[in-house]
Amino acid sequence: MTVPSQVYHLARRSVVRQARQPANVIAPVLFPLGLLAVNSGGLQPATLIHGFPTNRFVAFALAIPFLQGALFATMNAGSDLARDIQTGFLNRLALTPMGGAALVVGQLAGVASVALVQAAFYVAAGYVVHVHPRAGAAGVLVLLVLAVAIAVGFGAVGVFMALRTGSGEAVQGLFPVLFVFLLVSSMNFPRNLIEADWFRWLADVNPVSYLIEGVRSLIIEGWNGEALGLAFAISACLLALALAASSLALRQRMTRT
Repeated sequence: MTVPSQVYHLARRSVVRQARQPANVIAPVLFPLGLLAVNSGGLQPATLIHGFPTNRFVAFALAIPFLQGALFATMNAGSDLARDIQTGFLNRLALTPMGGAALVVGQLAGVASVALVQAAFYVAAGYVVHVHPRAGAAGVLVLLVLAVAIAVGFGAVGVFMALRTGSGEAVQGLFPVLFVFLLVSSMNFPRNLIEADWFRWLADVNPVSYLIEGVRSLIIEGWNGEALGLAFAISACLLALALAASSLALRQRMTRT
């Protein structure tokens, strides 16, 4: 079988497996939207601060579910692959002409499909509460592409963890670590308005801040080339590094097998 054919079959398996586990789709949609509702109601007075970029906190916070959904994608991708390792499916694949690249790319196809569904729900939720992306219809398409790119980047990290540890529990333990990066970002406040120097410094060096701001720019600003460029560049770098690490981890695991 050619590599594209291998990718197709493994990707189809990944997508079907995600579809057969509704919790993997429903929870990453409902949980971030629930937090969005709570935060938007409690932090609305923050919009009265001079220099706040919008007068509706829900518009400012709508970018957060996209990143939270990407974190769930990391867990789903890693847990599914770890399950394949634990059940011996990966060992059986090793007896076939399957390439390592096909395995990783096929696994990420499921992540991309779920991320697209999640992003569509988040955009629809925004329209329900009368938050229309300032970038217009074309901006919505770019927003969906960016959401998938971010989720695939984080999903590749989950794949690496699964290949490195072979344990679904270890992959799940990665979630709190990644969530800390989300907490110390510009998630709930613009970086230029953060008064605590140490927190502003953490937000400045935290790449998650720029991913959030890339999504946020399409919603409340319109077209911001710098914010979008940084978001796509960081997503690409994360994906490249995670794929390189996954390739090495896969070779080591197959050698041990």
